[in-house]
Amino acid sequence: MLAKIISAAVVGLDAVPITVEVDIAAQGLPSFTIVGLPDKAVEESKERVRAAIKNSGADFPAKRITVNLAPADLPKEGPAYDLPIALGILIASEQLKEDPQIKNSIFLGELSLDGSLRRIWGVLPSAIMARDREFQDIFIPEDNLEEAAIINKIRVYPVKSLRQIFEHLSTLTLSKDQQKAISFAKTLKQNFKSRQIEEYDFENVKGQESAKRALEIAAAGAHNILMKGPPGAGKTLMARSFSTILPKLTFEESLEVTKIYSVANLLSRENPIITDRPFRSPHHTTSHIGLIGGGNVPHPGEISLAHRGVLFLDEFPEFPRQVLEALRQPMEDGHVTISRAAGRVLFPSRFTLVAAANPCPCGFLGDEVRSCVCSPSAITRYQKRISGPILDRIDLHITVPAVKVEKLTQDQRSETSKSVQSRVQKARDIQQKRFKGTKIKANCEMSSKMMKQFAALDNESVLLLKQAISKLNLSARSFHKVVKIARTIADLEASSKIKLNHVAEALQYRPQVET
Repeated sequence: MLAKIISAAVVGLDAVPITVEVDIAAQGLPSFTIVGLPDKAVEESKERVRAAIKNSGADFPAKRITVNLAPADLPKEGPAYDLPIALGILIASEQLKEDPQIKNSIFLGELSLDGSLRRIWGVLPSAIMARDREFQDIFIPEDNLEEAAIINKIRVYPVKSLRQIFEHLSTLTLSKDQQKAISFAKTLKQNFKSRQIEEYDFENVKGQESAKRALEIAAAGAHNILMKGPPGAGKTLMARSFSTILPKLTFEESLEVTKIYSVANLLSRENPIITDRPFRSPHHTTSHIGLIGGGNVPHPGEISLAHRGVLFLDEFPEFPRQVLEALRQPMEDGHVTISRAAGRVLFPSRFTLVAAANPCPCGFLGDEVRSCVCSPSAITRYQKRISGPILDRIDLHITVPAVKVEKLTQDQRSETSKSVQSRVQKARDIQQKRFKGTKIKANCEMSSKMMKQFAALDNESVLLLKQAISKLNLSARSFHKVVKIARTIADLEASSKIKLNHVAEALQYRPQVET
């Protein structure tokens, strides 16, 4: 009268196995108890499981039923334990035989009252855990099929209802849907490609050649960039067009990003796999937790949802100072660690920051046509909203002037995003080859040790940098960023060595006065 079913719980971005133990006592008053730190959704599964078993044609035992979710010290949340609890009751009540396949399988799914299974979140981390721990099969709701099928070396079974899985485990025969699932994983990776339709394009940006050049460098090396300029200069348009020139997302990067979106419950059946680099644009009223992540049970924030993609912060100085200061460590380390009483989790946050700001509250400081109406003190307060340490972590600083009338009215077409993207892709391919065998994907991630190996400078470049350090008051971090940008510029030209002109151009993207 005891059954054990293996399920999974997601902690941060990783899943751990959960043993669902079901005991049906021969004596005692009828009851149904769930222990093992369940949340409200798990507690309510008692009524869903009871109705689902009855409506599937099976008998719900009128006895004392105790369900333990082990390990007991790990909080359990979500309705994914409905299916393993129902199967445990059927096995413990001897309505279903305990087959060896059950012992080597993971079961996940939320039950409807009629016994059908609903879509759940966190399936991809659970499938990865099942593969790594050498489970043979994973049974999941049919709507989660595409999400789990991208993982090789494990059989994925889509389940429509409790009745269907009952019949499968009773006869051990594969339905057409289950046969489809096993073959689906083989074709999905082969057909992996971008499905995004872009509505923005660099050819729609009139003028601003210097700004577009800086954005091309930022895309090629995954460098952070800050654009300053008056309202209407095209900062937002260029930032949104920036995603169209980014290099294609590799399959391994897609797994990283899809894993985050699975945990955040942002995947759908129409978009089960993230095939394009994310573009996140939170409003400046976003809270600290919304941007960085957190909560009683930590969940990823905007910086993690932008992993391997773009985090666009429009009206950069309007963000609360506390929120901007929280970006320091993730920008430097590529991950954020969130500690709570229940434990600590680590979320990746290797994003490209694209920030846009006005030079003053009215926006027209330094404009050739319209005059600024802000007082000096108001300008100083506005500019000091962004601290020096944050500015120091941004690789490229550019000024975006107002577009002249001649540029707006001319019929000459600008270079398309597709043309720029081809150069960016070639530069990123060079970097992929350079950093093969490491966790690094782009030049911006190079450590000081790697810079000595891959970004060596000649004597002329060193002399120029020495002069720049004294005149621009460059910090050690800024010095390293200049070298990394020069390495990216050299990659765009397919040059194996960093030349003097590469360093000179990289220095142009530092602010005139370092804070």
